[in-house]
Amino acid sequence: MPGNMNNLMKQAQRMQRQMAEQTKALEEKEFSFSAGGGAVEATVSGKKDLTKIVIKPEAADPEDVETLQDMIMAAVNGALKQVDEASEAAMGSLTGGLGGLM
Repeated sequence: MPGNMNNLMKQAQRMQRQMAEQTKALEEKEFSFSAGGGAVEATVSGKKDLTKIVIKPEAADPEDVETLQDMIMAAVNGALKQVDEASEAAMGSLTGGLGGLM
């Protein structure tokens, strides 16, 4: 029994290191998403910080500000969703083999 516990501890430490490495790699990536046929593009970091937003001039119609607001929200939310999906995929690859332990 003590040997199994030692192996389990080593496996947990290895997984913890891998999770930290994957988290760091994810935080260093950028994710972009465009809306309105490319009229608005938002870029966020893996830390979910908005790092860049590009709005093409033709998207800025003073008569229709609501559409521009909707495109900005869609672009930002799309980029944030990409971060979540990448994070889930990275962590799922590490925890997938744990079965009922987590």
